[in-house]
Amino acid sequence: MNKKDIADIRKRFKLDTDLLKIAEIYNIYIQQESTEIFHEESRSFAMLDRDQQELFLENFKKVLGGKLDAKMFEVKFQPQEEGQADHTQKLLYEGLEASEVAEWKANMQRIALKMVEERPYEKDMVVTFIRGNYHKTTRRQPDETEIDMRDEVYTTSFILCSMNQTELPKSSLVFDFVEKEYKANVLVDPVIKLSSPIGGFLFPSFTDNAADIHHILYAAGKANKPDFQFIENVLNGDEIVTAEEEKAVFEEIVKAVIGEEVNSRTLAGVYDEINQMLVVAEESEDDEESAPVLDTTEITRVLKASGVKEVSPEKVERAFQQVVQDKTYEMKASHIVPSYASKSIKINTKVANIAISPQDLRYVKEVNYNGKRCILIEVEEDTMIEGFKLLAEEELE
Repeated sequence: MNKKDIADIRKRFKLDTDLLKIAEIYNIYIQQESTEIFHEESRSFAMLDRDQQELFLENFKKVLGGKLDAKMFEVKFQPQEEGQADHTQKLLYEGLEASEVAEWKANMQRIALKMVEERPYEKDMVVTFIRGNYHKTTRRQPDETEIDMRDEVYTTSFILCSMNQTELPKSSLVFDFVEKEYKANVLVDPVIKLSSPIGGFLFPSFTDNAADIHHILYAAGKANKPDFQFIENVLNGDEIVTAEEEKAVFEEIVKAVIGEEVNSRTLAGVYDEINQMLVVAEESEDDEESAPVLDTTEITRVLKASGVKEVSPEKVERAFQQVVQDKTYEMKASHIVPSYASKSIKINTKVANIAISPQDLRYVKEVNYNGKRCILIEVEEDTMIEGFKLLAEEELE
């Protein structure tokens, strides 16, 4: 799945839409430190009152929120071993195809038990499964109306899981208008934190508008903090790499090629070259096929274009071999470049913290002034501090 696929299904989780229909919802309550199910409830989603439907729909949108490869990860299933009855891919596929609600419930219950058998949770948990159909309209042509566009749609059955912790509400002091006295309001019913799911997944993944049952979209609770044990032991998925980890790999490879020190102009050039790859890919109609990656060839080209001297394919291959032990390793370009839409580069010093955009990095230099190391920032306008225009100092020698 790419970010557009995720964004499209995410925005369909709303009331009164015909592009996404939820058939069943199955809630499982699991008490803290327990490996058993305390309570379960299965209902038709349409039978919930509208307030409950709206709360759950917002929760499902939260599960699918966040950046791909930072909070959302497309995970490939491990091969199923012979006789492995509880492989999650098998349980999900059979649940998706089940004609009887009881059969799909039994499969989802087994997955929930795998969650707590792997590691009992510190707080009470509610695991919610839904099953439904997602309809994606074809790309609209210039002369088509909304009705024409819906004449042909891609339809995919799906299962989504949301994992939510609970908490006890805080006691409060209330005023009783009838008795005209103050009373302590003590609530004992746990509150399900639907606004902040700690994990979840969507099955199947979608590739080229078709279901891909060999992949699952996993959602972490926090960015760059996936639960690797959950992915491996509960989802039976292959190992994943976060965008943060891949950026660190890129940095180590570049250091192995050019050394630990780099000037701002060179670093700005590296980011500009990689960002241009992303811009070209974004303008392409088939952005999934054209998603750019950085291999030994591309990194060699990027470093040369950025003004780095004495760069050769052999030297870059040795760096790949040194850092990742694989000359054929590829990194997603989108993982490497800081956001060009914000001041995403942080310069931290003892005196001050500075935030700048990647394209402005070339205007920042480290210089020696009167025997002291200083940060020099080239500006084209007056510098204002607390309403005062900063007075220009003596010129640097």
